Amino acid sequence: MKARYKYRIYPNHIQITKLNQLFGCCRYVWNQSLAHCNQLYVNGFKKPSYTGLTKQFITQAKKELLWLKDVASTPLQQSLKDLDQAYRNFFNSCTGKRKGIKVKPPKFKSRRSKQTARFVGANYKIGQDKIYLPKVGKIKIVW
Repeated sequence: MKARYKYRIYPNHIQITKLNQLFGCCRYVWNQSLAHCNQLYVNGFKKPSYTGLTKQFITQAKKELLWLKDVASTPLQQSLKDLDQAYRNFFNSCTGKRKGIKVKPPKFKSRRSKQTARFVGANYKIGQDKIYLPKVGKIKIVW
């Protein structure tokens, strides 16, 4: 069963900085992997699998880009899963396996668009008046 919660958070200044860094890292991973997939397509190769993208854009990138280590890895992995799902929806739409209107290919994310990061599994903890996000801390929430 999937559950969604709608709430308003009230982070302090340090948590706002950490959340902005998290959003930026998720956007960076999405855009870099999308650019890589587009370049492979132009050169006539197939898109790599989710595990291949994870090894290249999270595992190896964390060795070179130290600021990627400052954020939780789950939202970075989730952004690559979302990109993989976007490509799957696009290709299924092109071949007719997906019903409905045609789906456009994935687009690059910008700073001005909606900022998102998804925590899945047991990585976050929800309390009565606080939510705990890894590497961000306990954030005050109002339901």
